[in-house]
Amino acid sequence: MTKTSGTIAVGRPKVRGRAARTNDTGRFEPYSRVAVDDGWPAEEDPQPLRTELALETPRGIITRNTSPDIPFDRSINPYRGCEHGCIYCFARPSHAWLGLSPGLDFETRLVAKPNAAAVLRATLARPGYRPKPIAIGTNTDPYQPVEARMRIMRSILEVLSGQGHPVTIVTKGSLIERDIDILAELAGRGLAHVGISVTGLDPRLSRSMEPRAPAPARRLQVIGRLAAAGIPVRVMVAPVVPGLTDHEIEPILAEARAAGADAASWIMLRLPLEVAPLFEEWLLATRPERAKKVMGRVRDTHGGRTYDPAWGRRMTGEGVYAEMIGRRFALARRRLGFNRDLPPLRCDLFRPPSRDDRQMSLF
Repeated sequence: MTKTSGTIAVGRPKVRGRAARTNDTGRFEPYSRVAVDDGWPAEEDPQPLRTELALETPRGIITRNTSPDIPFDRSINPYRGCEHGCIYCFARPSHAWLGLSPGLDFETRLVAKPNAAAVLRATLARPGYRPKPIAIGTNTDPYQPVEARMRIMRSILEVLSGQGHPVTIVTKGSLIERDIDILAELAGRGLAHVGISVTGLDPRLSRSMEPRAPAPARRLQVIGRLAAAGIPVRVMVAPVVPGLTDHEIEPILAEARAAGADAASWIMLRLPLEVAPLFEEWLLATRPERAKKVMGRVRDTHGGRTYDPAWGRRMTGEGVYAEMIGRRFALARRRLGFNRDLPPLRCDLFRPPSRDDRQMSLF
């Protein structure tokens, strides 16, 4: 099939309450969209874009990973797209595989997998399955707002708990507190860790950069509640945005430690594919006085590019600035008592679903 190319001009979408400014087509589409001035006066108070939800019925739910710089070999993503809308999200380019934009579509046109728990149970029942920790939240957030009514994440945890399967979770969402009962039971058996991402402490910056994620103070409160329930929790200073949030590394770690976090980690800002122009567009619109400095440091940490995908460098960057961030983080972590990692999760408690469970999973 011959792929044609061209440009279709469309009006600028309404973006109130969203991080992305535009909705450019993904890299696989034959046509691109550009905003043009049609001569009509712009709306002074445009209505926010509403979130749309589509349902997917996958045949498989566990994604396998072989990257040497990632500490897990399997993951589950209950949702495609994320309403939190973090402008820096490295998962945005994945929306292009759906024929959707990594821009506003990523934040507003979501896909949910309501049968995820049933598919997971069937997978765990396979004779050749061997348990290792399943990572959830490594691409899009499992506790984004739509989870409140879909309850997919809770159903997944119920399956994992019933089979004694280890799990790690990464989230910004305060909705995880709903599932503290299951997570505390899993943690009591050495089967669960949680990582809470705290990008910065400035609520105004967070509201602009992560428009529908809980405020930084709320995330620290979540850390406290998880820790109080006996759930091992890691604070993730992720991403560190050069020239914008890097000065808050030590305060974030101090606040998280006071809240009860057991461990800490960090990741440098990375801007793959469509994320780079989206982030720079946001930066010029919201922090124009810092744009040159921020993008300059981003390139300094990735060999002159906005992103270096090389294993071992993509998470931390390289060069003088990246090394300085790493040293600062290590010193603060040691000073605050983050001198150990979370205990390894147990895999010896796993029991595959019973024959009755396998049959019921078909309905």
